[in-house]
Amino acid sequence: MKRVVITGLGALTPIGNSVDEFWESAVKGKNGFSKITKFDPSLFKTTFAGELKDFAPEKYLDRNEIKRSDPFTQYALCSVTEAFGDSGLNLDTISPFDIGVIWGTGQGGMKTFEEEVKNYTQGGMNPRFNPFFIPKLLANMASGMIAMKFGLMGINYTAVSACASSSSAIMDAFNYIRLNKAKVMVTGGSEAPITEASIGGFSAMKALSTRNDDPQGASRPFDEDRDGFVMGEGAGALILEEYEHAQKRGAKIYAEIVGAAMTDDAYHISATHPEGIGAIKAMQLAMEEAKLNPGEINYLNTHTTSTPVGDLSEIKAVAKTFNNDLDNLKISATKSMTGHLLGAAGAVEAILSIKAIQNNIIPPTINTTKIDSNIPTSMPIVLKEAIDHNVNVAMSNTFGFGGHNATTIFKKL
Repeated sequence: MKRVVITGLGALTPIGNSVDEFWESAVKGKNGFSKITKFDPSLFKTTFAGELKDFAPEKYLDRNEIKRSDPFTQYALCSVTEAFGDSGLNLDTISPFDIGVIWGTGQGGMKTFEEEVKNYTQGGMNPRFNPFFIPKLLANMASGMIAMKFGLMGINYTAVSACASSSSAIMDAFNYIRLNKAKVMVTGGSEAPITEASIGGFSAMKALSTRNDDPQGASRPFDEDRDGFVMGEGAGALILEEYEHAQKRGAKIYAEIVGAAMTDDAYHISATHPEGIGAIKAMQLAMEEAKLNPGEINYLNTHTTSTPVGDLSEIKAVAKTFNNDLDNLKISATKSMTGHLLGAAGAVEAILSIKAIQNNIIPPTINTTKIDSNIPTSMPIVLKEAIDHNVNVAMSNTFGFGGHNATTIFKKL
């Protein structure tokens, strides 16, 4: 099996439009929540979200790229552009067939779908759809347009596993390189879910926080008073590279991917298994592949979204997986700052895990003031402020509707 390393990162999040801004904000414990500006949210129980700040697609993309793409694809193109720049790869020196793209998204072109259906129904005697309707809404279009923009002709598809989508994409990209099917893979995920349909739909499920009088304090993972997640938008991109290929060209290497696994709870369409059975197995399988014991994991970025059921099931799974082998472990739930980026969550949290390895800093869980009494007091959760901590190995969990569980493990070289 080939070894796989990360040589480039790109991020577009509610707390930063680049990796450096994103990391700096996360370390400072900032969040990006405020009243929704993309539409009038007054008809909904939740009126706030984590929107991108000062994002203008024309700064990054040409007119045709914008015209032909949904925001989720635009976010993908922007984050991948940063990641390629960060990687230092000269695409002219690599066969285009040796570079693939596996992207993740949960909803795809939701904004396009919503707008086009509205326009059609309001079309009177001459209803019609925009000719770009189908290409813009397709979930695979981000991976396709990344390939077109950069001339990448290798493996190309999109992983869709709800909120585990980008972690699934990273795992697949990792495996294709390990199997010598590619030298370089572009991977990650993007989501543009701050639309009336998405906010309305998740609100109807009672999944979103309704703390409208305190948006910035609304995402409070593990807290006794948590009442739901905060929707976020954006993208995270990673350039994965075969280790010897990266070494030969003198690439900067952030970390190595050493283990990844997926399971399914087979339990409920939206709720996680209350005892975290599938999550436990995903973490165990990832560690087994990485040839690591629980005591060797230094940082766990949890999926924890600030929902009453989900937070507790994951922490139960962590407690059983690590079985009190917690001396070297620190845990944080960074959705308290970014909100939940759905299909892009795994990618942006992978970036924070990798940056934690690079900097030996654990970003905090903010807003949590009183830990749920059902959570073991032994859990080493980092609250309020970032801390210095030696991070040799980081684990990232992401879970999705449908019971999908994904765990990835990154290690310092």
